[in-house]
Amino acid sequence: MAKHPFTTVFLDELAVPGEGQRIDYDDGPIRGFAIKTFYTGAKQFLLVYVAKATGRERRMVLGEYGKAPRLSLAAARKLAAEKRALVDLGHDPWLEAKEARAAAEAKAARDTATFGALMDAYAEHLKAAGKPSWRQVARAFERHITEPRPKLAKLPADSVAVDDVMPVFHALAKAGKLREAEKLRAYLRAAYTAARKARTDATMHAFAGFQIAHNPLVDLDVSRPKEAADKAAAAARERKWALSQLQLAAYWKRIAADDSARGALLRFHLLTGGQRVEQLGRLTEADHDPDHKTVTLLDTKGRRTMAREHVVPLIPDAAKALAAMRAPTVDEDGNTIQPGPYLFTVSNGEQGAVYHTVWEAVQAVARDMVAADEIDRLFTPGTIRKTVETRLQAAGVSREIRAHLGSHGLGGVQGQHYEAHEFDDEKRAALKKLRALCEPKGKAGNVTPIRRRAG
Repeated sequence: MAKHPFTTVFLDELAVPGEGQRIDYDDGPIRGFAIKTFYTGAKQFLLVYVAKATGRERRMVLGEYGKAPRLSLAAARKLAAEKRALVDLGHDPWLEAKEARAAAEAKAARDTATFGALMDAYAEHLKAAGKPSWRQVARAFERHITEPRPKLAKLPADSVAVDDVMPVFHALAKAGKLREAEKLRAYLRAAYTAARKARTDATMHAFAGFQIAHNPLVDLDVSRPKEAADKAAAAARERKWALSQLQLAAYWKRIAADDSARGALLRFHLLTGGQRVEQLGRLTEADHDPDHKTVTLLDTKGRRTMAREHVVPLIPDAAKALAAMRAPTVDEDGNTIQPGPYLFTVSNGEQGAVYHTVWEAVQAVARDMVAADEIDRLFTPGTIRKTVETRLQAAGVSREIRAHLGSHGLGGVQGQHYEAHEFDDEKRAALKKLRALCEPKGKAGNVTPIRRRAG
């Protein structure tokens, strides 16, 4: 072990090794004070010592030699003396520095792995998986947590407990928004479940930084008092309500007489089986097969990791409604404007229709029907979907065919892996039967008015 009296001149003139590195020690009072010279010419001050607790040799880097901000010889010697004193007292400054860095890194990671960040990661996870519900989830987190309770959002995700989030749910319960509370509870629990999987599932890497070992909100509950339960039961009964055949005929008579884009939109919605509006709104020209007279929807509902292709046949009147939604228009100069790429539209294909657009159109027809005593309540696009299911059931269409037409209940092993038949002929026959139900016995709109009781 070569020792030399360290001076600035000596350090500057130290020979550079041809390869690797070389350590030279100071011939002075500080035991283990040294300099490491690399083949690149770089030089580092070291303190070499044996830790008393472990008996292991440490080569603690004190800093780079050179002009500021690097260490001068005087500054390095002072720092080496301080660390040597700690070693003599039984400390291990190299290990302590390493542990301090690890703690700082862990704290930095913990500071970024917050409750709010976990919620954002879950929404992004749903978005990347192609789940349209990611927008609803993101809005729920923003509305109930991120904006009104920023302190809650900044808590470390792995330290959040039921007590921390309960004020959010108390506020929702006091406001009578129990259904909203139930949805938020489901979102929060699902976010933690997804993050926990990152410990064993490589595909859940978006949650890797959160280090979630268990779901802290597993005991979070939203119970319904009797009043709310009765209200929920009444709402459930209402959700099952569907138009009768005569009411369906009245609805058809009105939308068939509407030659606007909205009328065509509602006819297409009904005659394709009351498909989910969100899926219809994503249809483009690429999803239309004019030769086979079908459109292909991408069903992302449920826990599917890949969208299911749902092929819907187009009976003649549905094809006419599609053409009416996308009829070329003429501008003020007489130039023909071709439609945009979207199929289910009220903007000539420039954009796909969203749920609210369809809801407003259905509500307008429902209000006219109520005013004419053809029905006793308003209804929604979801009612039309239930009506299709109910009327086809009454007409003798099997549950299996109705399931394939509505794209629900098809997620089992048998449906996913073994059933290759797409039921095109059966679905087309069911839609033709639906069309016939719209004009019972060939007399469209032969509806008996509803007589309201006096008082």
